[in-house]
Amino acid sequence: MRAHLIPIKGGGRPIQITRDVTLVGRQDNLCDICLEKSSISKMHCLIVRTDGLLFIRDLGSTNGTKVNGQRVVRGALLPGDELAFAGEKFRVEMGPGEPDSESDAEVQNAYTEVIHLPQREPEERFSTHSPSKTSDSDVRFMDAD
Repeated sequence: MRAHLIPIKGGGRPIQITRDVTLVGRQDNLCDICLEKSSISKMHCLIVRTDGLLFIRDLGSTNGTKVNGQRVVRGALLPGDELAFAGEKFRVEMGPGEPDSESDAEVQNAYTEVIHLPQREPEERFSTHSPSKTSDSDVRFMDAD
């Protein structure tokens, strides 16, 4: 599926959504699409591309994410929708087909630099040490009234 965000005001080139999960925001070392406007939060929202659909999820941004003028926390995007990150407005375009690797890569690079972050070490969910012994005096019971 091809998906683009077309700037509504001020011109500019379209932004192609090429990843399954795209982070939009102002912080260039974390975001896939970096919009350098002070009204955009450092990590503003996520755009998820799956099965020919686009979904949006606001990440608690200060100035909000709007679809067709309505502030949203999450929702689906349809072709022709107006998507706004704070005051920056885009028209959503989607269609069948795969992205053009060369021409669309040039358009994408005009807006963003993709940073590959190091993998985090998995968190231990279970303790590997043996439980300590407790005496009856360490255990308190609550009376059920």
